[in-house]
Amino acid sequence: MSKLAVNSEESTGTNSVCNEFRDRHVVVTGGTGALGAAVVGLLLKRGAWCHVPTPGVAGGHSGLEHSRLILVPGIDLRVENSVRQFYSDLPELWASIHLTGGFKPGSLLETSLADLEEMFMLNAATCFLCTKEAAAFMQRQDIGGRIVNVSAQAALVPSAQNVAYSASKAAVVSLTRSFAEGFKENGILVNAIAPSIMDTPANRHSMPDADYSRWPTTEEVAESILTLASPRNTLTSGAIIPVYGRT
Repeated sequence: MSKLAVNSEESTGTNSVCNEFRDRHVVVTGGTGALGAAVVGLLLKRGAWCHVPTPGVAGGHSGLEHSRLILVPGIDLRVENSVRQFYSDLPELWASIHLTGGFKPGSLLETSLADLEEMFMLNAATCFLCTKEAAAFMQRQDIGGRIVNVSAQAALVPSAQNVAYSASKAAVVSLTRSFAEGFKENGILVNAIAPSIMDTPANRHSMPDADYSRWPTTEEVAESILTLASPRNTLTSGAIIPVYGRT
């Protein structure tokens, strides 16, 4: 589990970016993972209130503490009623960032229907349910908002070795563009990033001989996400942004 390294003091910088999320409420699914910790950390530094749904019980994330970080336990993002309840309990919502997902390798002939269903539930279904509930909440608020999903390089450059994963992340691309089109009149901008493999401890462990300097860091990917979620983004919607580093 990633620990959240955040200075609890408010930013005193004069640059507007330092406070661009001040008092804005932001959902971050997958907020306890490697990328999630980087995203949440940046959001807190820039003044946001972060709401992070978790599947476990309360108190199970000892490394994550901040006065503007709200961990919500017992949320299964694959279950429609669970997701709906989580969003309905929010006080307000500016942005919803969806990092929850999973990876399972498998060649074309080795992949089973169960493998495909597992990847679609973890990647496509969670994206669909969270994007749907976030968009509905923002539509009721009638002040616009930002939604950022996470696809993958494998969705744009498919691999025969990761067919179920590639297909499920390609579904995220389609969902993102569909919601962007459906809510463009409401000022709700919906985009996605498509990262390559990222420089995380787990990925280093699984690929010890790789050249890590070519991988994007979680902090770099987090910056790309915040650019799309920022109030400074007033035009971009329906975009799928590659964040590959030098891979």
